[in-house]
Amino acid sequence: MSAYSADPSSPQTGAQAVVANAIDPARRPDVLLRVRRDEGHEISAWWMIGAFVGVSAAVIVLLSFVPGGA
Repeated sequence: MSAYSADPSSPQTGAQAVVANAIDPARRPDVLLRVRRDEGHEISAWWMIGAFVGVSAAVIVLLSFVPGGA
């Protein structure tokens, strides 16, 4: 016997209810430090590239203060 029944009068299983009520995980209200943007609005990839370059430069500058470097 199959777990899924095509009979519309049969009760809905838990898995089907979860799928039917699923929301986009990126829009969950309980996730901290996430900016909720309108659909179709993303930040530019250049912000992520700039953040990577900035953090890398900061690490290099801070490591230059460590004595005993080459």
